[in-house]
Amino acid sequence: MIECHIDIPTADGSMGSFVAHPDSGPRPVVLFLMDAPGKREELHDMVRRLASAGYFVILSNLYYRHVPAFNVFETGDRDRMFELMNSLTNAMVVEDAKAMLAFADTDPLADTSKVGVVGYCMSGPFALMVGAGLPMQVRAAASFHGVRLAVDAPDSPHRHLSEINGEVYVGCAETDHWAPMEMVAEFESALASASASASTSSSVTGEVEWYPKTEHGFVFPQRPAYDRAAAERHWSRLHDLFRRTLQG
Repeated sequence: MIECHIDIPTADGSMGSFVAHPDSGPRPVVLFLMDAPGKREELHDMVRRLASAGYFVILSNLYYRHVPAFNVFETGDRDRMFELMNSLTNAMVVEDAKAMLAFADTDPLADTSKVGVVGYCMSGPFALMVGAGLPMQVRAAASFHGVRLAVDAPDSPHRHLSEINGEVYVGCAETDHWAPMEMVAEFESALASASASASTSSSVTGEVEWYPKTEHGFVFPQRPAYDRAAAERHWSRLHDLFRRTLQG
């Protein structure tokens, strides 16, 4: 396994990133979008786990426009975390995804024609919007306990599902203040409509799945809400999704 820390150039600065992949290839690319607490070793371990299944995985510090690094579990500054989180837009992250893929294009061990995206919490909607923004490359987009999936805004993910040309998977915690059932139901209805009206240029499919007896953040081992069984189920779903869509 090869892994490295690298600064990826973007139009807005230098984006610190962690990359892991097998030492042979080319391999499908997976963009791993960080959650609000920041890029940290816990996420690096998750990247390694994905990479070991045969992917070229990139995790970037999405807060690079303001800070070179951030980890709320080290600083304890939740106010700053929310400031940084609220500084991001879907459009910004789509541009960052383009920069990640431009970097991957320079590596012969990466196959950027087969791309998957996964986001957690604040990055759940980002993953879906990257799928909508890059339909020729992104074959799968996954969101786990994602927020703002269906909101009253022009760039709400539920309004752009028909632009995705691939498979969507949304895993939701049963108890989630940040992603209430009513919001998820609206998103699920939009996904069903987009799938039913898929055209030859756009063929979105997918599902929304609830994880019983879980709370927001159940995937992460270092969070109080961590649920081992549900987290392993999340891994199973993610691996199945990427196997179907990226390894064919």
